[in-house]
Amino acid sequence: MRLLLQWTIIIPILAWLLFFSGLIYDSSLFQIVASVLLIFSVMSAVHHSEIIAERVGEPYGTIILAISITVIEVSIIVSLMMSEGQEATSLARDTVYAATMLILNGIIGLCLLIGGLKHYEQNFSASSVTIALVSLVSIVVFTLVFPTFTESVQGSYYSTPQLIFASIACLIIYSSFLFAQTRRYRQYFLTIGPDENEEAAEPIEINNRDFFTSLIFLIVSLGIVVLLAKTLSPTIESIIVSYSLPKSLVGVVIAAIILLPEAIAAIIAARKNRLQTSINLSLGSALASIGLTIPSVAVVCILLDVPIILGLDIKSIVLLGLSVFIVMLSLSSGKSNIVYGVVLLVNLFAFIFLMIYP
Repeated sequence: MRLLLQWTIIIPILAWLLFFSGLIYDSSLFQIVASVLLIFSVMSAVHHSEIIAERVGEPYGTIILAISITVIEVSIIVSLMMSEGQEATSLARDTVYAATMLILNGIIGLCLLIGGLKHYEQNFSASSVTIALVSLVSIVVFTLVFPTFTESVQGSYYSTPQLIFASIACLIIYSSFLFAQTRRYRQYFLTIGPDENEEAAEPIEINNRDFFTSLIFLIVSLGIVVLLAKTLSPTIESIIVSYSLPKSLVGVVIAAIILLPEAIAAIIAARKNRLQTSINLSLGSALASIGLTIPSVAVVCILLDVPIILGLDIKSIVLLGLSVFIVMLSLSSGKSNIVYGVVLLVNLFAFIFLMIYP
């Protein structure tokens, strides 16, 4: 733990030094270095959030991890929208949609496949999945589907009253989910393995020095992630455009960078036969990604009078609906199966393929 804590302190400091040096603007080599530091700074932020989470125990640990990742996502989206203006009107939709598809199909698919290959069959709480998916389906429809079919404003937009209503609805639904996860039905979300009991879910002792160090460097890591992502986004976009790929892939790249450490944590948990933790991470992050990102972006857009495209096209709605439907069926029994994982991963490949070859 000490060794891991050391590199998670050194990396963000190096990233801050590179950013303030100004070298990142003048050299492709330093942009590559910055990209590597960006990825490791994200992992550093998540590691520090896990240290803090150990202090408070489950399921608060997965909530802290999910919200930390969402803070990164919101900060990047808002900073890019403020800097690019009208050119970034669909960035929030593209990033949230990509994050949802990557979580539902990619992370959950890999967890079911890898966990199933190693342990044959894994158990988890179907009740926790139902609570999460009921909340997720409602939020997805309010934010990514309804704007395509409303009539107050032409196009895939919400009018200001509609945007305010959708944002409030997201916050109410996500808050009720957190209440269920942390208070009313907390037992559904606890990881109980074959050789564990209720006491295994108690928080691990973290001393005050480690706790406050992680608290400080969580903020430090989040700050440099936002700055580096904003700085490197024009380069990422220019690379994508130079290969005649759709600009919507920028949202996929941003979402993939943000979700990388969470994906690693979820897969490791599945390999350790703790699939409940993997599902808590995945579905909790999907809910936070939409339920917190859209209201935050909505506030910025209303204050700055910037339009925001939220509604998906029919093809994307069908793909999203298919993904949610398959996840609901796959997790309805409380037992895992490698077939479910394979099908979800095929859905992910279809999402990427149809984005490149529409």
